[in-house]
Amino acid sequence: MAKRLTAGEIEERFEEAASTLRRLPDPPGSGPKGYGSSWPEYIRDARHAYGWHDATVKIVPSAAEIARMEECIEWLALVSPEDARIIWMRAEGRRWRQICIRAGVVRQTAWRRWVAALHTIANRLNGRRRRTGR
Repeated sequence: MAKRLTAGEIEERFEEAASTLRRLPDPPGSGPKGYGSSWPEYIRDARHAYGWHDATVKIVPSAAEIARMEECIEWLALVSPEDARIIWMRAEGRRWRQICIRAGVVRQTAWRRWVAALHTIANRLNGRRRRTGR
């Protein structure tokens, strides 16, 4: 028998999905085209040339993490768009104050809608798994 998902596990999966989305590669020039130049950037100071700057490391997510992220994004279709927005903003780690301003509700209402949406997703997924036998 398949394991039933709880609202807490779904919350963790959404947090992982938001983290995975942040870590996806976003190379320069992949966004909208605007004013730019095909010439390399001119180095104006010797201390900025030849790698004398702090190195940054970006850990690219694995294929399994990307697949789980895509599955979570599909789960957002199981609730209303307003509730999906609250779930995703909370998964990104935004504070309740920011969420309330964006959603146009008070904190208690935003929290209630978030909890109810997580339970709705859990119930629908568990019902789907029971019917399909997965």
